Amino acid sequence: QVQLVESGGGWVPPGGSLTLSCTASETIFSSIPMGWYRQAPGKQRELVARIRSGRDPDYKDSVMGRFTISRDNAKRTVYLQMNRLKPEDTAVYYCNVRDSGINYWGQGTQVTVSS
Repeated sequence: QVQLVESGGGWVPPGGSLTLSCTASETIFSSIPMGWYRQAPGKQRELVARIRSGRDPDYKDSVMGRFTISRDNAKRTVYLQMNRLKPEDTAVYYCNVRDSGINYWGQGTQVTVSS
């Protein structure tokens, strides 16, 4: 069973930047998607960005041009660089790996954007 450990959340003022990291407990083949979801209070969990080899990354429309997802397979780590953060980006961010129809989730890391 894959375990995912996230880090990098915190508080930033609007316009600030954060980088989230997620490291898997075992090797994830590059063809298997790794991604980031988020869940704000009272809302459903939603896809923020996803990456896998051979395809362009997928991004939620509202983060396009502000967020960048990347992956280091040797380190078993996926990153989410978040720039020009907005209050509406406030949420718990979850790392995700979907392998053979099974979703694996990290414990979540809180991102708060406020002045």
